[in-house]
Amino acid sequence: MSLGKRRTAFALALVVLMALSGAALPRAASGLLDFKLKTTDGGEINSEMVRGDVVVLAFGSSFLGSLSKTQVQGVQELANQFGERNVRVYWVSTDSASPKSKTYATDEQLSAFARKNGLKVAVLRDPEGALFKQTGADQLPAIVILDRAGAISGSPVGGLDPKRSLVDVLSDRLNKLIGEK
Repeated sequence: MSLGKRRTAFALALVVLMALSGAALPRAASGLLDFKLKTTDGGEINSEMVRGDVVVLAFGSSFLGSLSKTQVQGVQELANQFGERNVRVYWVSTDSASPKSKTYATDEQLSAFARKNGLKVAVLRDPEGALFKQTGADQLPAIVILDRAGAISGSPVGGLDPKRSLVDVLSDRLNKLIGEK
């Protein structure tokens, strides 16, 4: 086999492996994000429940110190600004559900963290990071916006800008999705 044919075969094999592993397909085949997450109060939120609304998923961890506090306060400010305009805002904790993990947190601990920092939106659990990985986000904290159909709108916003509030960072994107200027 010639060098060119071997390279082509290798590239084709690599593409097939990536497709089989899901690396090239982070979302459902339809392009819509499909999820089901538990809330810290024993409920559940799934992708079908939020279809029709714009959704903000703010991924974070209670173990990020002052960054966590800043994020959840910004998330609540975002919910205050956009909650009455058919935008659902959730804080999605990536804290582990395994007592053996260094980042373990119970539902009660996460609820206490939310109360302490003035967060009133629902706290969702993504302890294995499955949804986080589906979104293409690559760092915590991260913000992912879903359009009314349930597809990811734009790129995830990673990190926090210390000079701008989440409302400032996301207002233009959210206003376009809800049909306001």
